[in-house]
Amino acid sequence: MTRLVLRSGHDRRVRSGHPWIFSNEIDHIEPESAAGEAVEVFSSRGDFLGTAYTNPHSLIAARLLSRRRESIDTPDFFRQRIQAALDHRLGVYPDETALRIVHGEGDELPGLVVDRYGDVLSIQLLTLGMEQRRPAILAALRETFRPRAIVARNDVAVRELEGLPQQVELLEGELPAELIVTEHGLKSRVDILGGQKTGHFLDQKENHLALKGRVAGRRVLDLFCYSGNWSLHAAHFGAKEVIGVDISAGAVELARDNARLNGFGSTCSFVKADVFDLLREMGRDRQRFGAIVLDPPAFVKNRKKLKEAIKGYLTVNRRAMELLEPGGTLFTCSCSYHMDRETFVDTLRQAGQQAGRTLRLLEMRGQAYDHPVLLACPETEYLKCAVLQVL
Repeated sequence: MTRLVLRSGHDRRVRSGHPWIFSNEIDHIEPESAAGEAVEVFSSRGDFLGTAYTNPHSLIAARLLSRRRESIDTPDFFRQRIQAALDHRLGVYPDETALRIVHGEGDELPGLVVDRYGDVLSIQLLTLGMEQRRPAILAALRETFRPRAIVARNDVAVRELEGLPQQVELLEGELPAELIVTEHGLKSRVDILGGQKTGHFLDQKENHLALKGRVAGRRVLDLFCYSGNWSLHAAHFGAKEVIGVDISAGAVELARDNARLNGFGSTCSFVKADVFDLLREMGRDRQRFGAIVLDPPAFVKNRKKLKEAIKGYLTVNRRAMELLEPGGTLFTCSCSYHMDRETFVDTLRQAGQQAGRTLRLLEMRGQAYDHPVLLACPETEYLKCAVLQVL
C-alpha cells in the first residue's frame, strides 16, 4: 500500500489519537497517490501509525480510519464500524426512533454522518474519501438496517473544501408520504429533503429534559425555534404559553404543524421574524417571560470570525436576559466549535453585566449521547447549553 510519511516531530497529535493529518505535517507520499486513495501512515522514524484516506487538495490532507493494517475499502469494514456505533446507541436509547447512528470522528468514521428517522436513513458524505467509498457504505447500511429509503444530504459547505458539489439526492428506495419521529413521546414531522441538517435536530435530546420543573405555569419564548422541539417540550412540561420565533417561513409552518400534531395548538404559537429585531421590539414593549430558549445556528464558521460571532452571542443573550422576569430561566446554546465553553461562559457573563442582571449558573450541558465526543479530537465537542437563572 502507498505510504504517507510524516515530517519529523509532527506525529504527536496522531499518536495521541487525533485522526486528522494536515498538509504541512506530511513529508512525502510514496508512490504518489490519487486523491481519496487509502494509505498507510508512518512517522519519520518508520513507526506504523494507521490506515487513512487522503485528499492532497484539502488542508486536512489525510484522515485515519484505523490504527491497524486493514482494508478501509470494503463493505465489511464499514458494516463492523456501523454496527458498533448502533450497539452503543441502542444501549442508551432503546426506544427512540430518531437517532444519530454515525457521528464522524466520534465513531472512528471521519467524514461520515448517518442519521436514522424510523426506517429512513439520511447520510452526509463530507469528504472526498467517504464520497469515493459510497458503494461500500451503502452496502453496509443496506445490510445493517434494511432501510425503506436512503437520502444523501450533501448540501453542506464543507464539501466544497474537498472539491465536491453540494447536493441532495434520494439514493435509493422511496420516501413515505410523511415522516414522523418521536422524542420523549412527542411527535415531530421531519422534512428530510429540505429541512436543516439532515432534516431534523437530534443533538438536544437530553437538554430538552432540562425544561422539566422550570417552565410549568410560565410564559416561554423559544428563539430560533426551527421545527419547534424546544416549544413542544416546554408545553409538555406545563408552560402556560409558548411563543416560537424563526426567520424561516417553512420552519414556522413545520413548528405549527408539530404543535397541532401533539395537541399543543392552543398553547404554542409561532412567529416569522428576525430574532434580533423582535427582541428589540419586545424590550421596548417591556414584555416579560418566565423562561427563554436561545438555540441559534452557528454564528462562527471559522476561527477568523470568532470576534464577530462573540458580538452576536453577546447581543442576543443580553436582550434575552433583559426580558426575563425575576427567577426566570435562560436556556442558551452555542453549536459553534470555535466558541469553546470558557469563551461562551465569559460571553454570558458579559451579557449579564450589560443587561444589569444577576445570574446563577444552574447547569452546563452538552450534546446528546448519540453525538459522542472523541476525547483526542476536541472538534467533536461542539454543543454547549447553559441553564441560567435570573436572581
